[in-house]
Amino acid sequence: MADIGLAALDEMPWERLESALGHDSAVELRRALRGLAGKGAAATEGDCDPLFACVTLGTGRVTSVATAVLPFVVTLAGDPDMGARVTLVQLLTGLSEAAASAGEGRVDAGWPGAWRRHRPRALALLEDSLPEVRREALPLAEGVDMLLERWHAETDPTVRLPLLLALGTAAADSADAGMVDRVRAVAAEVLRTGTPVMRVAAVHAWAAFDPRAPVRELDLLVEVLSDPSVRPRFEETWYLPDVDGAFTREDVVSWAAHLLEGAPQTALAFVVRLVDAARGTGDTLLCRAALDEAWQLLAVRPSAAAALLPLAGALLADPDDGVRYRAAHLLAALGAPAAPYADALAALLNDPGEAEFFEGTVGDHARWALTRIGDPRALPKLVERLYAPYQGQYSRGYCLGEPHLPEVEDVLTPLRAYAEILLPEVRQLLRDDGVGGLLTCPFLRVIQAWGPVAAPALPEVVALLGDARYSRYALGALVAMGPAAASAVPAVHRCTLLDLPVDHHRVAWAAWRLGGDQDTALRLIGEAVLAEEEPPYPPMDLLGDFGPAAAPYADRVRQLMEHGDTWLRQRAAVALWSITGEPEPSASVLEEYLPPLADGDDSYGSDDSCGSYGSSSSYGSYGSFLDALRALARIGTVSPAARATLRTVQAGDQRLSTYRDYRAILQDEEIRSAIDDVLALP
Repeated sequence: MADIGLAALDEMPWERLESALGHDSAVELRRALRGLAGKGAAATEGDCDPLFACVTLGTGRVTSVATAVLPFVVTLAGDPDMGARVTLVQLLTGLSEAAASAGEGRVDAGWPGAWRRHRPRALALLEDSLPEVRREALPLAEGVDMLLERWHAETDPTVRLPLLLALGTAAADSADAGMVDRVRAVAAEVLRTGTPVMRVAAVHAWAAFDPRAPVRELDLLVEVLSDPSVRPRFEETWYLPDVDGAFTREDVVSWAAHLLEGAPQTALAFVVRLVDAARGTGDTLLCRAALDEAWQLLAVRPSAAAALLPLAGALLADPDDGVRYRAAHLLAALGAPAAPYADALAALLNDPGEAEFFEGTVGDHARWALTRIGDPRALPKLVERLYAPYQGQYSRGYCLGEPHLPEVEDVLTPLRAYAEILLPEVRQLLRDDGVGGLLTCPFLRVIQAWGPVAAPALPEVVALLGDARYSRYALGALVAMGPAAASAVPAVHRCTLLDLPVDHHRVAWAAWRLGGDQDTALRLIGEAVLAEEEPPYPPMDLLGDFGPAAAPYADRVRQLMEHGDTWLRQRAAVALWSITGEPEPSASVLEEYLPPLADGDDSYGSDDSCGSYGSSSSYGSYGSFLDALRALARIGTVSPAARATLRTVQAGDQRLSTYRDYRAILQDEEIRSAIDDVLALP
């Protein structure tokens, strides 16, 4: 039994101490500490759980309970006969880091004194006989000097590696140039004489205070990471404090790629060289890891496409399911440029290969790639396969990583030319699964995007007007069908709505668009624009549809354009042009939405939360930019200053998107196409 001073434990006024979450921790803490002391070598990580629960790391506070347990934790952690020493050291370092990072007034007044008293015993853990204890204690080291002292004394590679990384971090935080030079000398020596894995670690350590180091050492990174014989060495030595288990070479590949984020062309060369090396040695794990990093580059940098396209095309024939899966997804995201590989993709349509932790099959991604190319070989079973992840489920099982299957509407919306082929299956699913179906809203949005060619789906859409969950989407779909949906006007008037004013306005608007009474609809919507203050927002988009007939409301629209918020000003500008037919002042207002993005500010307009059918507000600031472009293209005029701004945006090697999955590429394509349209104006 460890001697933690049981008398002191019993004398502690636990019931008067404050825990981080306000829980009564007296009984639990006393029991947990007694249990640990009693079990000794038999104690486990689980026996420490009550301690973590009571001090509650991660709350940004260090309370009196933490101060009270400190001496007991230090004693137990330093006991060579304690079985849960590693976990207790993790608790100790967590408390130390919490105290260092907590804001003013969020650290118990007794903590600084208690830490000073017990600091020598805590720091002694850095010299413990067990490597895992020394490793976990590394965050307790105070500054470069102490870490360098440990570096020169430490011999165990599982401690030296995280110690080297800690030196890099400490150097990055130091304002002392001499200290930084000493760490640089250590890293340089390891690069010259260290083992292959330690040399890679030295690059990581150096990168912490010199971001160009990985660029200079690209050849070294590629050489070591692509050597199959070195792969097991990573799992033998690459440990970090407070992380259970070692890291794999593939983990290090990912970290190395992130070190090169500031040098995108070098990062691209890194992943391409790794893929080439992996293909040469048959190293499938490396190939998968490199493709994952290649995908991350492609999602951010359009310029990466040229190098990755032939690479992915060649990998469609790889024997490994995971490699083919990633290659097919990459080609699908690339879209039309992947056309040279259409035959190879078509050969994979029935490929059942999967990638661990990701959704769908190789065939699913190959089929999506063919739709992006515009190849009709994708059409058979397309809707069936899109529906499969949802069939019999309460929701689709999303994976948090990338790649993943695309959303149904992202696949079907661009396929208007094939609506006649695809629509029967969509209609059948709306009939079978419409009310309460997971894809009802996506299918309605697809029908809206397809417009008049989707008119045969009129009965299925009308049937959904009676459900408030879908009626707004159904109205949009009916209006998009045009005159072919005129017979739906009575059903539109009877549709079930949520009790929101905008829904009633939309019913009147939809009925008019389908051939109903214009005057009644205009009066209802116009009066709403006159009366409502934002928020809630007036139905500005709807009013603009009436064109010159809405002239009586033009002054109010102008007022909202001049004094409304970010979201409303843009829509009022479009409505005013629709009403007056005059390009100015609407065009000038719309052009205000262009420069922030050109200046690298993608937060502009990000507080806009009020979406609208036909707008791109779900894209955040990029949506405001896209809506402005579309409106300028309609108005037909653009200033020289706006042209210059758009050319700046167009020239940037950055995806015009806040997404970091396949949607980044779709949105980027959409916005760049809209830029081309505006720049083509006379």
